[in-house]
Amino acid sequence: MTSVVLQAEDLRFAWPGAAAPCIDIERFEVRAGEAVFLHGPSGCGKSTLLSLLAGVLVAGSGRVCLLGHDWAAMGGSARDRCRVAHVGYIFQQFNLLPYLSVMDNVLLPCRFSARRRAQGSRAQAEELLARMGLPAELWQRTALQLSVGQQQRVAAARALIGRPELVIADEPTSALDEDRREAFLDVLLAACEANGSALVFVSHDRRIADRFARHVLLPEINRAAVSAVA
Repeated sequence: MTSVVLQAEDLRFAWPGAAAPCIDIERFEVRAGEAVFLHGPSGCGKSTLLSLLAGVLVAGSGRVCLLGHDWAAMGGSARDRCRVAHVGYIFQQFNLLPYLSVMDNVLLPCRFSARRRAQGSRAQAEELLARMGLPAELWQRTALQLSVGQQQRVAAARALIGRPELVIADEPTSALDEDRREAFLDVLLAACEANGSALVFVSHDRRIADRFARHVLLPEINRAAVSAVA
C-alpha cells in the first residue's frame, strides 16, 4: 500500500482575534505520488490550509504530520529545516529573491538542505528551466528582470529541484496563457510522477481539473465553511 506523505487530523485554525475558526477539518491525507486538485471559491481558506499543511502556520488544535513528523511538535527552526528538505512550495506570490539570478533562485533549496542537494544538481535545474520554456539566456538574469509568467515558472522549478516528497502549488498557473498553462502542467505532473512526489495543487480554474486523478472541494471537508453558512 502506498505510504502516507501528509496527514491532517482534527485540524482547527483561527486567525488571531477571529470569533471562529476558518479551518476545521476532521481528516485529510495525501499519499506518495498522488496528485490532488484542491478547489473552492475565493475566501474559503485554500491558501490558509496549504500554509498549515506545509508547517508555515501551526494549527491551534489537531495535528498535521509530514512523513510522520508533527509540525506542532517542532520549533520554528526545525520546521524550516524539515520544510526545505521535504517540501517544494510554489507560493502564490512566488517569493523569489529579487536580486538573485534565475539559476541561483532555483538552486536555493539545495543550499539549505543536504537532502535536496544530494538529489538535485545544476544539470537538473537547467533541465527543469528548459522544460518550463525559459531559455538559457535568461538563467543569469535576476528575478526582477523577468515577466510575471516567467517568475512563476522559476518558482515551479525551484519547488521541483532536489525531488521533494511533497509539492504544494498555490494557484501556480494564474499568470500563464493557455498554451503555457498546459505546458507547465505537463512538466509539473510528469516531474512529480517521475520523482514519486505527492502534489497538492490549488486552483480556481476548473478547466484543468481533469488533469488530476483526485479532486477535493474544500468547503465539503471544511466544517468551518458549513458553520459560516449556517
